[in-house]
Parts: sequence; structure tokens; C-alpha cells
Amino acid sequence: MGKVFDGIDASLAHWIAEQPMWFVSTAPLAADGHVNVSPRGHDSFSVLGQHRVGWVDYTGSGVETIAHLRENGRVCVMFNSFATRPRIVRLHGTGTVHLPGTPTYDEVVALHPQHPSTRAVVTVEVTRVSDSCGYGVPVMEVVGARDLLRLSADKRGPAGLATYRAEKNAVSLDGLPGL
Repeated sequence: MGKVFDGIDASLAHWIAEQPMWFVSTAPLAADGHVNVSPRGHDSFSVLGQHRVGWVDYTGSGVETIAHLRENGRVCVMFNSFATRPRIVRLHGTGTVHLPGTPTYDEVVALHPQHPSTRAVVTVEVTRVSDSCGYGVPVMEVVGARDLLRLSADKRGPAGLATYRAEKNAVSLDGLPGL
């Protein structure tokens, strides 16, 4: 049985920062809506306080996380260790999307390397922090980061990214407004 924490302390924040990959889960309110789980990586996640986290959101093929958060805010962020010591940590809370030009966007983007694919920032007011054993997670080694996201964004350029977002990120799979 895992345990529930009162918040994110320095030790847990350090462990979170060591994880090269994490997952975000959201869902629309509609019972027939699509649950979304997105893997994330790069240097994009920050612990902003004991009950607040945020990440830089990059342009992707969809906009499910943003659309679901705008509709209802429900989110679960999950980290798991692929190293020899197993562990899974889940952060449940309410997420908010911040667009370029807002103070929170600027705050979170400043904490990470500049990336041409940045489209938004998400912050989460964390209401529950829990961990579990992770015994079923395989031990794996990170070979390296992929640079395909940056290369794709550089190839498209700012105008091409704007066009791509307008075409691919305007509406979610469930028809919810995205960007």
C-alpha cells in the first residue's frame, strides 16, 4: 500500500526532477469522451511549491490536455522510476492553461531551456500526492533525449507552427476548444 503526502517536500521534488519521463492524464466530462494520457519529457517540468507544479507545453499532434483542462481542470500527473529502486508518484489536482504573454507563462518558461515548440504553460494546484511501490515497472536505461520535436519546430518556423496549431490544435478529439 502506498502512502499519501501532505505536499511536495524537497526530497520528493528532487526525485521528481530526476525522472526523464512523466505522464499527464485528463478526461472530458462527457461519459463517452476520450481519456487522454500523454507522455512528456525534456527539461519542462517544475515543482513551483509544496502544492503547485507546472510545465512547459509543446506543440503536438493534438490538444487533448489543454482542451480537457479548460473544460474541467481535472488532472493526474504520474512519475515512475525506471531505475533499480522502483517508485510511482501521482500528483492529483486542478490544472490551468496559461498562454504566451501572461505572468504565469513567463514565470514557468523562464525556468527551462528555450524551445521553439513552446505553445503554452500548464500549472496544477496539487490536492493529493501519493506514491506506490512500482514493483511492476521494468528497469530501463535512458539512452538519450530525442531532438525530433526541436528539429520539427525549427523546420516549420514560427509561421509554420502557427499554421500547424491552427489546423491541428484548435479542437480536441471530443470537439472541445483547444488553442
